[in-house]
Amino acid sequence: MENTIKHIFFDLDHTIWDFDRNAQEALLELYDKYDLNALGVSSAQQFIALYTVNNHALWAMYHNGKINKETLREQRFKKTFLELGIKPELIPSEFEQDYVRISPYKTNLFDGAQKVLSYLQNKYHLHIISNGFKETTLTKMSVSNLNPYFKNVIISEDVGVNKPDKAIFEYALNKASAFKHESIMIGDSLEADIRGAQDFGIKAIFFNPANIEKPTDVNWQINHLEELLLHF
Repeated sequence: MENTIKHIFFDLDHTIWDFDRNAQEALLELYDKYDLNALGVSSAQQFIALYTVNNHALWAMYHNGKINKETLREQRFKKTFLELGIKPELIPSEFEQDYVRISPYKTNLFDGAQKVLSYLQNKYHLHIISNGFKETTLTKMSVSNLNPYFKNVIISEDVGVNKPDKAIFEYALNKASAFKHESIMIGDSLEADIRGAQDFGIKAIFFNPANIEKPTDVNWQINHLEELLLHF
């Protein structure tokens, strides 16, 4: 890594905090609590798999300003239940609220996260830039003991725009007193994190644990967080 880098900006969900694994734990609890099998959902894994697809698609729309927070939260489970053939009047009305209450308190991080952050914080200024909702983001950071690693936690709800909007990267650099040439972004979202950062003019590393094919406009990727130890 070039010795000009002083500031590393991380995404949180799907990059440090293992969103899908934590969601699965929460949804397994809720599957039993609401007896979804009796409702007609044949398995928890079927429900989780469909929810994951729907949730990712809605978050992509949220990143790009096509839907708001309320629509995302209202649609992700409703859409999943309806696609599984559950009648609207049988959809549990408190399911979303229970999920939002439970899931941020799950503490699964991607393998190597704490080891890598402990190493990097002694050499660089670390920051979070998250499109996650403010109250859940702050809870995740706290209960997962992530706050000590980071100088700043920039949340899109506070800024008023989401990644990939250049304004949130501008805000983050100003908050960190950082320059573009000494900053780098690490995240899992090609559109929000990687292309957003690159379009703004800072380097970016694509965190790609699923090892999907790397697009040609992505200059740098890692499949495991500990690969960062080889470069920084």
